[in-house]
Amino acid sequence: MASERESFDLSGPLHLTNVFWDNSNHRMAVAASLVQGVYILERDRQEKREGSEALAPPWWTFFQFQLLRPLVDDVDSSLFGAIYEFRPSNSQQNDTLYRSPRYVIAFRGTLTKSHSVSRDVELDIHFIKQGLHQTSRSEIAIQAVRNMIETVGDSNVWLAGHSLGSAMAMLTGKTMAKNGIFIESFLFNPPFVSAPIERIKDERVKHGIRFAGSVITAGLAFAMQAKQSKDLSVDPFAALAAWVPGLFVNPCDHICSEYIGYFEHRRKMNDIGAGVIERLATQNSLGGLLMSAFGKESEPLHLIPSASLTLNVTPSRDFKEAHGIHQWWKADLRLEHKLYNYT
Repeated sequence: MASERESFDLSGPLHLTNVFWDNSNHRMAVAASLVQGVYILERDRQEKREGSEALAPPWWTFFQFQLLRPLVDDVDSSLFGAIYEFRPSNSQQNDTLYRSPRYVIAFRGTLTKSHSVSRDVELDIHFIKQGLHQTSRSEIAIQAVRNMIETVGDSNVWLAGHSLGSAMAMLTGKTMAKNGIFIESFLFNPPFVSAPIERIKDERVKHGIRFAGSVITAGLAFAMQAKQSKDLSVDPFAALAAWVPGLFVNPCDHICSEYIGYFEHRRKMNDIGAGVIERLATQNSLGGLLMSAFGKESEPLHLIPSASLTLNVTPSRDFKEAHGIHQWWKADLRLEHKLYNYT
């Protein structure tokens, strides 16, 4: 039986009858709805809901998008992504289409249903072990994005994802950015591989833990780079700095809240003259360094140079609400925005 949260008429952003694409909250709500459309696409497949019984289509048709094609996992045949095409009506005024996309490539997160949970959890583990880039699902996602950009250009494409899906969007966005292609991205509740330091209330203790972690990480990174005879003046973040993905984070969600401290700690370290230490620390993770020491390849997706960080500071009833995709299209959100440009 379908849940209320799957029905657009019961839980979707019905207040967005007119989308103004230069409004950041409208763009956020539409991107989140398209990600929800991928979740419901897979649920429709699992429940064999077709035709008039399918619940997914309203999540994109309400905003005048069409489903170009779904992205299918080659292991369990689950639908993990979708490519949407924006098809506005002829009556829509051109000025309301400013900053609208032509195509959106969206990725869902983990579904805790028996049909797909084992594959999704397997990919969650790959992310934690910093090996998501080595999975076949990521190869399918990257190729889909690459093909779309080659066809229509990067300025016409958005990336969007939630949770594990935002990690997939992060991977594809970073991959493109390394080649000088910067895609507008909406990453909802992106996972951060770290202890939940942000939940510590004492600011001095929190800063002390982060400072010690930065020193240790930077020291290990320096030692390993020197041992491998790498050019220590090369900044791997430099090529990525122009890509400024939108990160949508709830401070009560320990899966993504560490992004708040990640960027603020970098700013504080620069303020106290410890920018050199933080430059090494912010580009490396302890887990990734340990894996490299044992000769294993890793890609710490959660480490990025720049971001437009949006915080939902609206009180959340529980973790499920704080991590959920539904929060990002509510009409009465209390949001805080911060822009972090890497220098």
